[in-house]
Amino acid sequence: MKILVLSWEFPPRIVGGIARHVGELYPELVKLGHEIHLITVEHGQASMYELVEGVHIHRVPVAASRDFFHWIVNLNDSMGHHGGKLMLEEGPFDLIHAHDWLVGDAAIALKNNFKVPLIATIHATEYGRYNGIHTDTQQYICGKENLLAFNAWRIIVCSDYMRHEVERALHSPWDKIDVIFNGIRPEKKQHHEDFHAQAFRRQFAEDYEKIVYYVGRMTYEKGVPLLLNAAPKVLWEMGGNVKFVIVGGGNTDHLKRQAWDLGIWHKCYFTGFLSDEYLDKFQTVADCAVFPSLYEPFGIVALESFASRVPVVVSDTGGFPEVVQHTKTGIVTWVNSPDSIAWGILEVLKNPGYRQWLIDNAYEDLEKRFSWPKLAQQTEAVYKRVVQERSRVQWF
Repeated sequence: MKILVLSWEFPPRIVGGIARHVGELYPELVKLGHEIHLITVEHGQASMYELVEGVHIHRVPVAASRDFFHWIVNLNDSMGHHGGKLMLEEGPFDLIHAHDWLVGDAAIALKNNFKVPLIATIHATEYGRYNGIHTDTQQYICGKENLLAFNAWRIIVCSDYMRHEVERALHSPWDKIDVIFNGIRPEKKQHHEDFHAQAFRRQFAEDYEKIVYYVGRMTYEKGVPLLLNAAPKVLWEMGGNVKFVIVGGGNTDHLKRQAWDLGIWHKCYFTGFLSDEYLDKFQTVADCAVFPSLYEPFGIVALESFASRVPVVVSDTGGFPEVVQHTKTGIVTWVNSPDSIAWGILEVLKNPGYRQWLIDNAYEDLEKRFSWPKLAQQTEAVYKRVVQERSRVQWF
């Protein structure tokens, strides 16, 4: 099959989980014999065209704009133009696969112009992020998500939780939605023998301090303030021998102010953005990962921690309970509860044997449920179904 993929982020442009998802799924589909052309946004010094692990990457220029929604219009105009050129010159294509609403307009236009079925992966919804639609901006985004879902032949989501959410929020039929988990490549967490873990670790904490970390975006739904509110109790129980490391770009001024007001500033380290290579090394020297989200469609960050052999504490929200099996592959705490988060962290830090048991179970689970080759086969099954159904339809 020949597939045209549209994604607004792709390495080295990494904004959230979509870049990693797209960057790791499609090389596996190439191995299954499919030809993949992926259109994304130009970024820094990255080549406008390159072949990455068998995937044809096409980066398109997007006219700058101070207004985000105007930029999205420019993005779709550029993607649609280049996609049309590709479909004329490299076609025929069997499928179009769009990742989230930001590329929806281009994907829908290409679908209608070339009469090629569209598959949409919905990674999150505006309704879910804000527990409802409350503003005109949210209404606009939700409308775009609805339009993409309506135009898709089939919809792929990353968890059963998201299947329910897309059915409810985007009014999509239950039997139109397929659940395929996100995955990870565990081998990327393995380091050369010359990696001096202890020396590297000292950049973040003293030898006697346990490292508890969060990595991700500094947005409301990620719940970072809840982790900071849990920190005093953890520090009290652990005799102060813990360092809380907050990893991620974006505005952290309010979080730093909160740490100061709580009297834990000296036990917190805000790293800012870390490159993938640096982050991979950091995760392998940490003692506990905490993801206290208020909303989380799946939680690739949990898989990253599994692969790094660091135990995870997550909140009971979204897809997390599907990814992390409570008391077997990690600790699942009550959502929006600093006391529960503190309890989970202390369970990990105070019980070395239990900690190792969680780590071993989680690493084993990666191969069972989150292996990209297996997930690619599930994606291929959706592709084959759509192509077969399309062959029986006369499209005017």
